[in-house]
Amino acid sequence: MKLSQRIEAIEGSKTARFIPLMAELRQKGRQVISLAIGEPEFDTPDPVIEATKRALDRQATRYSEIPGLPVLREALAERFEGAGAQNIVVFNGSKQALHTIFQAICDPGDEVILPIPCWVSFTEQVKMAGGRPVLVPTRDHQLDVDAMAAAITGRTRVILINSPNNPTGALYPRKDLERIARLAVRHDLILVADEAYDFFVYDGAVCTSLYDLAEIRDRVIVTRSFSKHYAMTGFRLGYAVAPIPVANAMIRLHSHTTGNVCTFAQYGALAALSMDETLLVQRRAELERKRDLAVAQIADVFPCVRPQGAFYLFPNVSGHLKPGETSGDFAARILEQTGVAVVPGEDFGLDGYVRICFAAPETQLLEAFKRIREVL
Repeated sequence: MKLSQRIEAIEGSKTARFIPLMAELRQKGRQVISLAIGEPEFDTPDPVIEATKRALDRQATRYSEIPGLPVLREALAERFEGAGAQNIVVFNGSKQALHTIFQAICDPGDEVILPIPCWVSFTEQVKMAGGRPVLVPTRDHQLDVDAMAAAITGRTRVILINSPNNPTGALYPRKDLERIARLAVRHDLILVADEAYDFFVYDGAVCTSLYDLAEIRDRVIVTRSFSKHYAMTGFRLGYAVAPIPVANAMIRLHSHTTGNVCTFAQYGALAALSMDETLLVQRRAELERKRDLAVAQIADVFPCVRPQGAFYLFPNVSGHLKPGETSGDFAARILEQTGVAVVPGEDFGLDGYVRICFAAPETQLLEAFKRIREVL
């Protein structure tokens, strides 16, 4: 059966590439430690669970408003100066939000500038919208604004910024975001900001959002997620903050795909927004401690830029590659020899590196790094 050119042009999510091999090793009785999936080990907070249960008890199981419950959109808008509920659209995770954004703003042939390494879905979502990803290397995982400026052509439509970054954990400073903002104004570009990890910043650092730059809010679209911040990955809840014309366009598309997001899950999200953040701050401090532990564990094995955000290390493994070996080959070799799963850097557009998620139980982290050191 012939498939569409559109679907043939994209690849499946590469972060799942080793799941079959992990399953095979487990069937053989091997103890596999996965440091590949970007998911915190924490339980979903009790207030979220209880609010979701109450919503189910009162039969909040029917269709709701396509852009999201009004009360949830209003609560989200309060977090963005000058925004109202009409600027907010709730989605089935920020992944769906980003897909919808590109469908709404890209025409065939439009170019989208993506600093690399970047999250695996960005390139494929751009291609699904008919756009062309333009990959611009970073320097020590920080933005190379001059290179980004040089990449702009008459077909450039969008610059996408992901800070804190997945896979590197890099946090981009305000001065660089201000330079990007000036580029956007000069060339009449749209700025898309994926801020799924905005809560997870360390060392007392401040996460600057492109939305904080008030003078460019008419060209900024921000996506955020409940998944990481509130340990609600299975709820599949994210949202976008956008100028009203873009928000309305996304709602139109949303109406023909999933319609509304799970109604009772949205009440759980509403409870998350109003809960005491003491627990969340404690969890962030725990992740910062694990970041320090992980960096110390690999310091004598791989060169690694210390991340200031998210919950990933992105070490350089090129010194351990065999002749002709890619980071994908390296990750497969490590998994087979040690039972530890990591994600190859080539999946994010930068070979010679791997992504390691340190949001795992401490005992697993220590055991994983011990196995890797023994093999290397």
